[in-house]
Amino acid sequence: MTTKTILIQNPSGGTLTDEADIYLKRLPLDGAHMIELGCGSAMHTRIIAETGRPASILACEVDVRQHQKNLAITDLPTVHFVLAGAESIPAPDASVDIVMMFKSLHHVPMNLMATALQEIARVLRPGGLAYISEPVYAGDFNEVLRLFNDEGAVRQAAFSAVKSAVNDGLLELVEQIFFNIPNHFDDFAHFERRILQVTYSDHSLLPALHETVRNRFEAFMGPDGANFVMPIRVDLLRRPTD
Repeated sequence: MTTKTILIQNPSGGTLTDEADIYLKRLPLDGAHMIELGCGSAMHTRIIAETGRPASILACEVDVRQHQKNLAITDLPTVHFVLAGAESIPAPDASVDIVMMFKSLHHVPMNLMATALQEIARVLRPGGLAYISEPVYAGDFNEVLRLFNDEGAVRQAAFSAVKSAVNDGLLELVEQIFFNIPNHFDDFAHFERRILQVTYSDHSLLPALHETVRNRFEAFMGPDGANFVMPIRVDLLRRPTD
């Protein structure tokens, strides 16, 4: 897969960047009809919708409990929340300008990743863009996570699925963007709430493993908590116009 690779730094020259700075500047949001796949708690959905730039956002989530929480959101009139997965997008052919996935492609079952990318290509209009953000399998935070949830295989499968979609001509690679985002936890209890107790995963750890994870996490604790750097790769793809 031939790449136009871009390494992003923030204006101060540091290595940490808020991902919103990437997509708000690089995506043609004005008047766009958009789909977000795996919207989770709708953090990115809200950031984008509150700019007032897109015409509409279809925010899809597969976790029933999170979807029910999203349905209680009433202050985003251009957003419509639906219970749906990336492998079966509830939208007509060539009906949207932008599809987004924030760290969610690797959560699609591996045998359905190719189908998900076919669905993305199907719903994009010719020339429409897909913004696929994925964590890179590296760094201190990954060293903590892989003690109980080693995502090496699924993250590689996600990248391979994107690569195959490009090689097969389903989507074109516009550019590949690498950057780092900050990931802060006040303490281990904060880590448990955000990572171990999420509704879409079952991370019920046995006591011995729980203690191992705690000890590894707390090795990174400082006076203001634990601060990690998470490396991210974005594949910005386009549906061919031919």
